[in-house]
Amino acid sequence: MTATFSARRRPTCFYLLPRLCSSSKATTSAHPVTVVDGGDIIDRVASILSFAAHPAHLAQIHALLISSGLHRSPFLATKFLQSAPGSHRLTHARQFFDEIPYPEDPRLFNAVIRLHSHHNAFDDALRLYSQMLRSNILPDGFTLPPVLKACGGLPSHAAGRAVHAQVLCLGFQADVFVQNGIIAMYAKCGDIAGARTVFDMLSVRNVVSWTSILSGCTQNGFPLEALELFRRMRLESDARPDFIILVSVLKSYMDEQDLEHGRSVHGLVIKGGFEDEPDLIIVLTAMYAKCGQVVVARQLFDRVTSMDVILWNAMISGYAKNGHASEAVELFHEMISRVIRPDSVTIRSAILACAQVGSLEIASRMEDYTNSSEFKDDIFVNTALIDMYAKCGNIARAHAIFERIINKDVVVWSAIIMGYGLHGRAHEAMRLFDEMKLAGVRPNDVTFVGLLSACNHAGLVKEGWNYFNSMKDYGIEPRHQHYACVVDLLARAGHLDGAFEFIRSMPMKPELTVWGALLNACKIHGHVRLGEYAAERVFALEPLNAGHYVKLSNIYASVGMWRDVARIRVLMKERRVTKSIGCSEIHISGKLHCFRAGEMSHPRYEEIFVVLAELERKLKECGFAPHLSSELRENSMFHHSEIIAIAFGLISTAPGTTIRIMKNLRACVNCHSATKLISKLTEREIVVRDINRFHHFKDGSCSCGDYW
Repeated sequence: MTATFSARRRPTCFYLLPRLCSSSKATTSAHPVTVVDGGDIIDRVASILSFAAHPAHLAQIHALLISSGLHRSPFLATKFLQSAPGSHRLTHARQFFDEIPYPEDPRLFNAVIRLHSHHNAFDDALRLYSQMLRSNILPDGFTLPPVLKACGGLPSHAAGRAVHAQVLCLGFQADVFVQNGIIAMYAKCGDIAGARTVFDMLSVRNVVSWTSILSGCTQNGFPLEALELFRRMRLESDARPDFIILVSVLKSYMDEQDLEHGRSVHGLVIKGGFEDEPDLIIVLTAMYAKCGQVVVARQLFDRVTSMDVILWNAMISGYAKNGHASEAVELFHEMISRVIRPDSVTIRSAILACAQVGSLEIASRMEDYTNSSEFKDDIFVNTALIDMYAKCGNIARAHAIFERIINKDVVVWSAIIMGYGLHGRAHEAMRLFDEMKLAGVRPNDVTFVGLLSACNHAGLVKEGWNYFNSMKDYGIEPRHQHYACVVDLLARAGHLDGAFEFIRSMPMKPELTVWGALLNACKIHGHVRLGEYAAERVFALEPLNAGHYVKLSNIYASVGMWRDVARIRVLMKERRVTKSIGCSEIHISGKLHCFRAGEMSHPRYEEIFVVLAELERKLKECGFAPHLSSELRENSMFHHSEIIAIAFGLISTAPGTTIRIMKNLRACVNCHSATKLISKLTEREIVVRDINRFHHFKDGSCSCGDYW
């Protein structure tokens, strides 16, 4: 029955209740319990209770039972406590229970404790259990599971351990139902060791036992333990995995980013007939998205017309973290249009995607939405906004958001320091670090990554070295990323031998970022011998990345070693390594325009070509002479994607408007020099975000100071 239960549909016995109760009043007034228990009234009232679902009916029955004395029957009292579903049950049940003078039957306590635990009123459930014990009523096998659920729901580890001790004293060690409750309680309290101890002592394990321990391991960050238990379950037990177990196993494979085994479990899902289970579709979507299989994830996502925010988060986050930023932003807008309420995770994933898109217009709209939502003062959301604006080229707006945050933690400070470093404004980053220390905020390892990156972009070798050495003063052990920053700092400043010695002194094995930084610096400084050594290490770690081969080829080209340039090209062909094509993007009036090197397919190419020719003429008049490299031996600098994008920006925006470009590769020397002059000739500010940092070109100079 539902809450719309009408009088016309009530069973005939419902109308008999007032008569039944009134006919028993005279008899029950002196000896209510004896008389009530003696007739068939209890059975008939119990039948009526089974049909009472509406709150008004419960209230009527409640009043009649009290006035007639029938509430003294343990059977009827328990039946009432177990009657109508829904949240209304709690109010009537607790009031009814409190009106029983001396509840002595454990069934009464069991019913009211189970009711409170079912409705997540865990504090009240434990208080009722305490009252039960004070009344010298021993709990039974039906009392303990809801009590243990309440301990885990709070969570209260101390209370849970106390109940566990009572379980041992009362002799319920062999009750698998109670023992499963203990396992689940310890897991929810974060005590996986305690849960595992109880599980290992079980002589009989059912599917609930396996589910409890597997879910606990997954939820507490022990994916490998969960997967080992799943293997044991399939080898040692006849229990068939249910959909809850499969959810936990898939989450564990997702955490380990083990797509191969995750797919095999997906097969079990299909074989078990669980492919339409919403929880499994959500975790499968999340697993495929996190492992980069966004097409498969979207196919699963589209199968469900769900309002579940977790499902939308999985897909939006998967897009954002796997280079599909535009799709993530589009899906977020679709979510909002469907009036599905986002949570903090949704907002942060959407902001991350906006940062990757790099459009200041989209970023501004995202901030407007956030400011009109309940997450306006969310510190995590505001930190994400700082990062977004920094990556979209507006460090001033990032700083404004930073200033409005009242209680700034280390994550907030680190975000703004990283932002200034990304824009090459090292002195501002260092000043903020000093302010951070004065505010009593202790830096963490991410803070020092930001500081070292800032010094690196500005060529501040001494300052960067001092920051690296000061990490130990804060008890921070340098990670590989810190060592890579120092190698890049030393090598790009020309201290190539010092950088190499620093690599040799590293306490861990150098990874790709370290050798890549050294190779890049050798390219800048034309150091052949060390460049070849670094290239060998890089090729061994990432043999199919064309960028590494191009860098070594450019080293040879810079000193005129054209035979070696040809040899590298042959090597790339033999290894089937394809060179990445330069690509630059620009947003005009909310629309993204993408230009590749040598782009000729744009609808306005003829206009672009005219502007390019005019720019080339003016640059020659100013004495601009491109540096001859292996790249320019093949084509003109004016075929490069960022120059084409700049030309399009010039014909598509009003005079004086800032032009913002995003490039997928590092800015080349010739384009960098040309863009400086173009900014002066056109009286435009041109902001270029390449793969490493921002370049702000204005009045013939760049914010990087020609150091990048």
